[in-house]
Amino acid sequence: MKLIIAEKPDQGTKLASPFKNKKQQGYIEIMPNATFPKGALVTWAVGHVCELVPPEEYDPRLKKWSLELLPILPDKFKHRVTPSKAKQFKVIQSLLTRSDVTEVIHAGDAGREGEYIVRIAVQMSGVQKPMKRLWISSLTPKAVEQGFQNLKDEQETRYLYYEAVSRSCADWLVGMNGSRVYSLLFQRRGIREVFSTGRVQSPTLALIVAREKEINNFKPEPFWELKAKFLMKDTLYEGTWFRGEQTRFASQEEAELVRNNCEQQTATVDKVESERKEFQPPQLFNLSSLQATANQIFKYSPQSCLDALQQLYLEGYISYPRSDSAYVTSEEAKQFPDILAKLGQQDTFKEFFPLPIPSVANNKRVVNAAKVSDHYAIIPTEVVPQMSRLKPTERSLYELIVKRLIAVHYDKAIIDYSRLITVVGEGETFLTKGKCIVQEGWRKVLYEQDSKEDADLSLLPSLEQGDSGTIEDLLIKEGKTQAPKRYTEGQLITLMKTAGKHLEDAELEKVLEKTEGLGTEATRAGIISILKDRKYIDVKKNIVFATSKGMMLIDALGDSILASAEMTAKWEQRLHEVGQGKASPRSFMEQARKLSQKIIDDAIQNSKTWKFTAKDLESIAQPEKKERNVSAPSSPLGPCPKCAAQVVDKGNFYSCSAKPACDFSFSKKVLGKKISETQIKKFLDKGKTNMIKGFKKGEKSFDAVLVWKKEEGKVGFEFK
Repeated sequence: MKLIIAEKPDQGTKLASPFKNKKQQGYIEIMPNATFPKGALVTWAVGHVCELVPPEEYDPRLKKWSLELLPILPDKFKHRVTPSKAKQFKVIQSLLTRSDVTEVIHAGDAGREGEYIVRIAVQMSGVQKPMKRLWISSLTPKAVEQGFQNLKDEQETRYLYYEAVSRSCADWLVGMNGSRVYSLLFQRRGIREVFSTGRVQSPTLALIVAREKEINNFKPEPFWELKAKFLMKDTLYEGTWFRGEQTRFASQEEAELVRNNCEQQTATVDKVESERKEFQPPQLFNLSSLQATANQIFKYSPQSCLDALQQLYLEGYISYPRSDSAYVTSEEAKQFPDILAKLGQQDTFKEFFPLPIPSVANNKRVVNAAKVSDHYAIIPTEVVPQMSRLKPTERSLYELIVKRLIAVHYDKAIIDYSRLITVVGEGETFLTKGKCIVQEGWRKVLYEQDSKEDADLSLLPSLEQGDSGTIEDLLIKEGKTQAPKRYTEGQLITLMKTAGKHLEDAELEKVLEKTEGLGTEATRAGIISILKDRKYIDVKKNIVFATSKGMMLIDALGDSILASAEMTAKWEQRLHEVGQGKASPRSFMEQARKLSQKIIDDAIQNSKTWKFTAKDLESIAQPEKKERNVSAPSSPLGPCPKCAAQVVDKGNFYSCSAKPACDFSFSKKVLGKKISETQIKKFLDKGKTNMIKGFKKGEKSFDAVLVWKKEEGKVGFEFK
């Protein structure tokens, strides 16, 4: 019998759904069928069911943060079962040890992290049995059945596991060492905050802080424009003064002088120019482009977008959402006619059918196997949902994906852009712009928003060179130069993907282009969430602000490799080579250890020039500071019993500073009894509080010690 291990419960249910099955506690039993003559068992992880152990499990002294004990460099990394997921791990382990289970089918997500999650769980179980790999990009019954009939040998994806575990261990080194050294060095200056660092989060934060500083240092300068209204052939139109490349005046006096020269003068059409532009349909979506588009149109955060897409995928309505490709192979393209035929029956999409182009099989902007790596573009599957039953977010995203697929089956859009130059008097020139849509093409489907400037353009008046008329009005408009705009969350996703454009090193720029910038399609939304949770950035009405804490950390990092995209570029390049079997994981980890030592050395050296104080955390220039109400710094209370990051005071709770990666939280009030800071410090240091009197449950009261139950991963009571 075969044991199928999925990454998540919903995924496990989908893998069992094409076959007659029976639900059990923590797994599903598939009855014998053509695909599984002896039947099969389906179980699942619950995300990362295993995790890297905290520092103190290598050395008890590391439970307390100390500069003298840095860097932390384990000789061999260890994993443990995630305490909160121990119950499901026992289910996996018990099924693996069954004598009738002769083969394992690895059915985690078809990517780096999915490879890691399932393989490490199998390893931790201590069981060694033959393994095959299910590699599919959608969870429709058809795709699932075909996947099981075309299983890969586990060796074909084993290097992806090496890549994932190398990335996880190396990130642990950078995070643990960087976070401890900077937090401890800040504490020496009275700043009792936890300053978390990371390989991707720190350079991403550096880009946000750089924009914040541009805005803070920007000095607006006034300018003046001259607008004129002309009347020719009973047609009224407007033009803007220009001279060569100049469209503005540096002083009001200059503008007034030109205006006076134009009054009572004749206006003549000097030139009418037209340029035809053709616009091909936008490409199919990968995750970053879909997150950016959804943020622009609907203001969805990247994380909420990914969550909704994951649900659509689990329901079998779309292909794998964490894709980095905007292309499909010819095999997927063959399915388009059937998928589109079903979509054409939906009231939401009927108006776009019949399609002008019945097939895109030969369109290399859509079908290009060479540009498809692990997964193809995000497309709808042959399973079409009832639109009215989808949640609003899911429906909006599903419609975006469907319309992109429909749009690539439409003709290009053709637009004529016109320029009309009007001369007044002896040579003052005014420009009028216009546009005419010659062929709507794919724009009928997507209704893509034009830029504000483009949207204001309309059809030019029907005038010819030499036509003359009168000036009806001359108006001077005063304005001020604008500071650069802060990024939206969608723009931040795009910025992370294209971070190579911010490098001066051409070679590294090429590397980041190949590795898709900072982070991966699967991790960028999570990185933004981490920056929010750690109070490095604030997002208001979809606009991203750098906080005082974020700006202070980047100032402290200075030119450290932690704050540059350079490290991520080289890192991702080598990880990619590990995943292809072209580089040694051992060699990669050795470099990561050396990097950790350099991070410690650089931090200590740079700190000698710091002049930060606790007051600076509140006084760093922030235009929105009062409105955003940045909270006062909170002192670390002790190491988290789950992950060893510092626990801090969060108001009504004592919580781990590493949230959301760690979910440890401790209420300040337990059964009517307030837990003091002294008691929580004792609990974090010794694993238990002193005896606390007066807990109340119903009408009864009792005395007890609060203890950390390591095996269960939670707080419990201990009685005399």
